[in-house]
Amino acid sequence: MASCWRLILFLSVTRWLSEIIYSWVFNEFPSFVAEDSRRFISQETGNLYISKVQTSDVGSYICLVKNAVTNARVLSPPTPLTLRNDGVMGEYEPKIEVHFPFTVTAAKGTTVKMECFALGNPVPTITWMKVNGYIPSKSRLRKSQAVLEIPNLQLDDAGIYGCTAENSRGKNSFRGQLQIFTYPHWVQKLNDTQLDSGSPLQWECKATGKPRPTYRWLKNGAPLLPQSRVDTVNGILAIQSVNQSDAGMYQCLAENKYGAIYASAELKILASPPSFELNQVKKSIIVTKDRGVLIECEPQGSPKPAISWRKGDKAVRANKRIAILPDGSLRILNASKADEGKYICQGVNIFGSAEIIASLSVKEPTRIELTPKRTELTVGESIVLNCKAIHDASLDVTFYWTLKGQPIDFEKEGGHFENIRAQASSADLMIRNILLMHAGRYGCRVQTTADSVSDEAELLVRGPPGPPGVVIVEEITESTATLSWSPATDNHSPISSYNLQARSPFSLGWQTVKTVPEVITGDMESAMAVDLNPWVEYEFRVVATNPIGTGDPSIPSRMIRTNEAVPKTAPSNVSGRSGRRHELVIAWEPVSEEFQNGEGFGYIVAFRPNGTRGWKEKMVTSSEASKFIYRDESVPPLTPFEVKVGVYNNKGDGPFSQIVVICSAEGEPTAAPTDVTATSVSVSEIFVVWKHVKESLGRPQGFEISYWKDTEPEDSVETARTRGNESFVMLTGLEGNTLYHLTVRAYNGAGYGPPSREASTTTKRHPPREPPGNLRWEQQGSQVSLGWEPVRPLANESEVMGYKVFYRQEGHSEGQVIETQKPQAVVPLPEAGVYIIEVRAYSEGGDGTASSQIRVPSYSGGKITSAQSTLHSLSKWSSVTLLLALMLPSSSW
Repeated sequence: MASCWRLILFLSVTRWLSEIIYSWVFNEFPSFVAEDSRRFISQETGNLYISKVQTSDVGSYICLVKNAVTNARVLSPPTPLTLRNDGVMGEYEPKIEVHFPFTVTAAKGTTVKMECFALGNPVPTITWMKVNGYIPSKSRLRKSQAVLEIPNLQLDDAGIYGCTAENSRGKNSFRGQLQIFTYPHWVQKLNDTQLDSGSPLQWECKATGKPRPTYRWLKNGAPLLPQSRVDTVNGILAIQSVNQSDAGMYQCLAENKYGAIYASAELKILASPPSFELNQVKKSIIVTKDRGVLIECEPQGSPKPAISWRKGDKAVRANKRIAILPDGSLRILNASKADEGKYICQGVNIFGSAEIIASLSVKEPTRIELTPKRTELTVGESIVLNCKAIHDASLDVTFYWTLKGQPIDFEKEGGHFENIRAQASSADLMIRNILLMHAGRYGCRVQTTADSVSDEAELLVRGPPGPPGVVIVEEITESTATLSWSPATDNHSPISSYNLQARSPFSLGWQTVKTVPEVITGDMESAMAVDLNPWVEYEFRVVATNPIGTGDPSIPSRMIRTNEAVPKTAPSNVSGRSGRRHELVIAWEPVSEEFQNGEGFGYIVAFRPNGTRGWKEKMVTSSEASKFIYRDESVPPLTPFEVKVGVYNNKGDGPFSQIVVICSAEGEPTAAPTDVTATSVSVSEIFVVWKHVKESLGRPQGFEISYWKDTEPEDSVETARTRGNESFVMLTGLEGNTLYHLTVRAYNGAGYGPPSREASTTTKRHPPREPPGNLRWEQQGSQVSLGWEPVRPLANESEVMGYKVFYRQEGHSEGQVIETQKPQAVVPLPEAGVYIIEVRAYSEGGDGTASSQIRVPSYSGGKITSAQSTLHSLSKWSSVTLLLALMLPSSSW
């Protein structure tokens, strides 16, 4: 039976490229063989292993080889797999078919993959172990544990590894050794070297590696062989008494069987006579008595020159005061006048000699006097420090000033410091408007070519105290806070008192608070702030004062909140407001958060009809509320009530305000306006007038006019309002030649009254758009005669009622107007200058379009002679005002 068939399949392929990946196609591309505990593809050989063949494995197999670098692919010819029918394969113990080499060699830092796969029935399981150790924790098992992968190999990963294949019929094992090698790596390289002829040379190069590297030496690319003067041992090259023939490029080669590395260096052999060109000695040396002096002598030469000294013609001999140092320098201690003279240093080697001369002078030492030595000043005062030098007359002196050891920068000190040099041997330091920061030790240094001396003076500056230390809030109640602080720096003037300040979200900056004790003396470091408001966040700071003044404040304390308390502040300005009929509207000024004293703040509104005994109380829970409305259908309009408003919070009830008497709402107006008249004034204006019957209740605060076009629905209505007793309004911004309907109704705080009967009117037609044309003019002395063609309006425009001639002097904003019914006018030109003139037609719809402007010069005055025109200033009365005057009754004027 097919279910009893057992076969072992081994399909192989020849590995022909490096950096390749093997996979197998089953039947057709891209159906790939999936690897599991039964199937394994070796990436070392490319072979496909099937531990236990099943019916589903029957088919055609193709090996696919992929180059991981170039991504090229190659397919093998198909290999068929069939099942034999001549027998049944029984169970058998594992047979390791794939395993890693007996010796696996890998470089440090790389990744190694070791394969182990076995045939068997049942399918074997694979396990791994390391002899005398543990599998590295960084290792990974792949392909159903058939591959052990160890990344980033280190030397301690080396050892004997084994794999075991096991099933129910038995087990089989394999062991191999993992060896880790490292390429040679330099620990110590060579450096280019210069040596004097005859000097010894020793070079050493060191390298690490596994196996341990061996060393070889090359000179100018050729192997360096041992000689009588040349010796090479491991990485050490030694040459005794080098000469010019030893100069050249040297290489040290470190190698093991996995690689080689090179280190190179150049050897230069020096040979030259002594020379002082690079190390010149001072030709003249000045020193003060009893001081030491060092005269350097460092000639260049190879071999190194031998040094000798002479003073004049005599050789210098070493003694307790005079010594020739190893580097060739001459040192003289406790110099005196007897040491003055010319000193000659000579350098000699096998190639020649050279010498250099230095002249030594011994002077009297410089002394310094700095006055005053110690001074106390107050901030804002000034002082002069005097620095005097007593020195050898042949020496020049320079003065340098310091403060606290640092040079004073006279250009960056804000004008406080000035260096005054009145005499050659003294200098003054002027310090103006002294500050606390200027206190300290001042130094004066006198520098000559022979020596340098310095002295110091101390300056104490008295000033206002510094800021006190950290302010700590130690105890807090509803109205007090106990504070402590660190003493302030007194700046050389005892602190007389401290001042305690507080800041809250409700204060204007920092404010001085009352304290216990009332006066905080300078020796105190704690006090209690009193009369604080409950449930308010405060910050505190402390300011110190001494006889000089008040200092800077301390850093603010942390913000704290005082404890809660019953409120103590009642609302103010309790009054009545307008409302609707049957409403009692009570208003007040809310209590500031600063005086609410705790959470859960609200108001208690108490009221009663005037003359009664019992109070009605209502709670208003919002702390920001400023109004309460009480509605009772039984309350008549204008009923007087006694009212008071109290406060409360989570701690309890606070006080009530003073009792005030207010009245209930009077109700909305009940009468509609009468005799509503609408008159069209212009193309965009309608004047509306009405009458209103006076009422004892529901007195109006004003009137609202609703108006709408005849062609639009009433929901598109627009409104205009008046205030007070005005009984007229001018509606503006309307469309021309349009029928409008309107109503009027009174209003007050309680609401609106009934509307009046509807009134209607049509706005005027638009004025003519055509301007007066063909404007002609002729000047006649002090006047000009104008003429133009009449304007003819269109059918939808107003009829021309006449013309307006506008004229003004150039440069003036105001002008004058002449009105005429004829297309002609005479314009006076009363003053010399240039006049600008234009003409407009006017109609009941207003003024039309202006003509083009003309400019007319005038040279003499004159009078108006035209009988057909009327000269007047721009009228203060508009047509609207005139119409109002005609339509209103005389009692309204």
